[in-house]
Amino acid sequence: MTLRKPVLLIVAGLLLVAMAAQIALSLRQQSFTWDEGDHLFAGYMSLKKGDFALNPEHPPLAKMVAALPLLPLHLVVPPMQGRYFKDEAYFGGRELVFRNDPVHGGKYAGDVLLFYARMSIMVFALLLAVTVFLAGWEMFGAAAGLIALALAVFEPNLLTNGGLVTTDAAVSCMFFAAVYAFYRYCKVPSVGRLVMVGLATGLALASKHSAILLPPVLVVLAVGELAGRWRAMRGSEESWRREVWRLLGAVVAMLAIGVFVLWACYGFRYAMRPSGPMEIPTLLSTMTTLPALDNKVILFAVRWRLLPESYLFGLVDVRRVAGFQPTFFLGRIRQTGVWYYFPVVLLIKLTLPLLLLVATAAWAMVSRRVRQRREIWFLVAPPVMFLGFALTSPLNVGLRHVLPVVPFLLMLAAMGAVVLVRQRRGFVWVVGTLLVWNAVSCLRAYPNYMPYSNEAWGGPAKTRLYLTDSAVDWGQQLKATKAYLDAHGIHDCYFAYFIEPYIRFEDYGIPCKPLPTLETRSLFEIDVPPVVHGPVLISDSVLGGYELESSVRNPYDSLFRRKPDDVIMNGVEVYRGDFALPLARSEMYEERARKAMKTDPQAALVAATEAVAIAPQGIDAHLERGNALSALGRKSEAVEEYRKVKVIAEGMEPGTKETWEGKMDGLIGESRF
Repeated sequence: MTLRKPVLLIVAGLLLVAMAAQIALSLRQQSFTWDEGDHLFAGYMSLKKGDFALNPEHPPLAKMVAALPLLPLHLVVPPMQGRYFKDEAYFGGRELVFRNDPVHGGKYAGDVLLFYARMSIMVFALLLAVTVFLAGWEMFGAAAGLIALALAVFEPNLLTNGGLVTTDAAVSCMFFAAVYAFYRYCKVPSVGRLVMVGLATGLALASKHSAILLPPVLVVLAVGELAGRWRAMRGSEESWRREVWRLLGAVVAMLAIGVFVLWACYGFRYAMRPSGPMEIPTLLSTMTTLPALDNKVILFAVRWRLLPESYLFGLVDVRRVAGFQPTFFLGRIRQTGVWYYFPVVLLIKLTLPLLLLVATAAWAMVSRRVRQRREIWFLVAPPVMFLGFALTSPLNVGLRHVLPVVPFLLMLAAMGAVVLVRQRRGFVWVVGTLLVWNAVSCLRAYPNYMPYSNEAWGGPAKTRLYLTDSAVDWGQQLKATKAYLDAHGIHDCYFAYFIEPYIRFEDYGIPCKPLPTLETRSLFEIDVPPVVHGPVLISDSVLGGYELESSVRNPYDSLFRRKPDDVIMNGVEVYRGDFALPLARSEMYEERARKAMKTDPQAALVAATEAVAIAPQGIDAHLERGNALSALGRKSEAVEEYRKVKVIAEGMEPGTKETWEGKMDGLIGESRF
């Protein structure tokens, strides 16, 4: 398969334009997603004030790149209010974008500000596509480069994350760039190539904390490279030793440059923030739940200030929070993640043509139809290591957490395609058909690539039956929801929205009354009537109830089990009719009871009793009533409530059921003494 260089570059350029167009046009139709306001405000304040405390759970590079177009604009910046640091970032991001709108006396529409930021972050997706193209060309020839690029341009997961103001596209780009740069250094060592590896490594570390895996990946790649050279240098032990020290010394220099670049992104300052009020825990106080070895490593880094405080805080926070995240997987709520989550998610979320070509590549390697050992090592070892680490993570909320694996799969798929064509010239039509199928399958999900799943799993409309959160619904459907309501003349409705109140659906002109979610119940009261007169709209991540750890606690479980009357953008379900939602209605009284327990147990008992009357099968209502009775010294009555909780908990999913039963046994034991 021979392509002239000018034709190759023209086709590559057109493919890049197609990728940019898909990202830009799809995002124009999507609303603010879950983390974007958080990231954007943090990046803006890092650039403006040198403040790295607003969103320390993510390094600053991608956030600052997204905020760059906003710097020259005269924006009203929301003042710090001394809130908990995560709330400060989320609510500050919402105010920065929406309160500069002309509706509120500002100069810039929120939609315009968000689009500027998204187009800035898109640079990483385009750079990744270019890097994949160049790597494919260098490793396996021009045709492989073009095939890898064509697959990348129509890869739904790259398109989903390629323009969102998050860190996933940036870390995927820089992680792959660092590995490719190291490959080029191993082929032809030079100071310039060494510096390029270090630069890419530093930018990867400054993109997302998962890039902490890059240093061990480079070490393993270096060991593999040395093993390959040992075969060729068996007769010269002295030369072998020099080669070992030279390459290992180069890796140390690369990592040193990477750490220097990381410090540069933090302005060469250790402290998280210069000054100002904000409720943020100390770094040491967040480490209490970490394993002993993790504690020792972090404490050593803190003592000697080896890395910026914000970066260390983020490492600890991500490690700590990940252990308490439930998930919804393959139709069932789970209290925590499962080790096989990410392999299955890759099978669901990657296109079938890509999976077939990756399988072809595996066949080619096993059958030794590809003998380029160095190329295979550099394409296989990094994703295996990254995915292997991900298998240990309990944080199972979407493919984006293993997105750095995808570029390597694209390269392997391109290699598999080239092998097919080399086996028999007629297979060029097979490869062409797979590429067309890949593009069509991807474009069928436009403009909402996030809930994409391949045909074997029923396509985007069925993804919510298997997955949740950023694999399906991250709050991106508000524009489409507004258009739907207008088209149907709906002005009176109810809406349970995934990221309310961090992004408010009223900012998009949606006239619905809110229904409670996990995020809203502690921030403001929502009085749900005994009968809710539809239409009722519920975003999929709320509908599945995964954040509540069990369908027994899900106030919308009855709707989840019912076929919706309509679906908006494969993420918001519409139900027409009248609905009794007792668990949703009782939440207001349960929250009143929780808050009153601190100062007035009698008032807590009154609120909890009302909650039980509304929702006799409400496990939280009985728990709060038991807690209030116990605080008032009415131990025997409290025990009865806790026993009712145990009875209801019998219907919970495995794991969650045992946790609740153990908790109730403990409370019953305490109430007897």
